[in-house]
Amino acid sequence: MKQFGVVLLIALGLFLVGCGGGNSTTGNINGNWTATLTNTDGSPAFSFTTTFTQSGGTDVAVSKFTFTSTSPCFVSGATETGSFMLSGNFNGSVSGSLGLTIQSGDPAGNTLTLQGTVKNNAILGTWTLSGATSGCTGNGSFTITRA
Repeated sequence: MKQFGVVLLIALGLFLVGCGGGNSTTGNINGNWTATLTNTDGSPAFSFTTTFTQSGGTDVAVSKFTFTSTSPCFVSGATETGSFMLSGNFNGSVSGSLGLTIQSGDPAGNTLTLQGTVKNNAILGTWTLSGATSGCTGNGSFTITRA
């Protein structure tokens, strides 16, 4: 009976290693990302690139943020803040939620807010735009993928 328990324990250990249980690193969001935002009618709204760096726990820094589409809503000096609720598994898959806010640097204070779900190498969700600049309101969906 004692030998059966040892064999079972060894088999369980091999199973966990085979499933990634022996890997001590979890997935993270680090890297370059490309976003495509569409209006509710499916037409393009905005696009941007950015770099996310997980600095510990659920803290993620947003850097190298650049709009790749032109818009009078965001001219220059945009600031961005992000919040993530991330979890990972032993295979390096990332999942959780994203909250990202981009605010224009001009006095109009146009604000683009993204809320989405992180799953592996994609973030899907919805966006809203509010502001004082004419034409700088709207909403739709977005996809962010690893660049």
